[in-house]
Amino acid sequence: MEKIKYFFEKHAFGVCSYLGEMFGISSARIRLYFIYTSFITMGSPIILYLIMAFWLNLKKYIAKGKRNTVWDL
Repeated sequence: MEKIKYFFEKHAFGVCSYLGEMFGISSARIRLYFIYTSFITMGSPIILYLIMAFWLNLKKYIAKGKRNTVWDL
């Protein structure tokens, strides 16, 4: 079960895991809330999810860039 969870988190940008760690809530509960709100609001939270995924990837690439400049010194 952990392998399946890891696979989906790796390929789904890790937004739910990040929010869970930040707020101290389990990522499974955040996923359920996301699914429920997506059905209730006809899918509009998907836009928020994609924006957060873009922001997290951008944050990751900026952090990698900072680490690479240290090695160039």
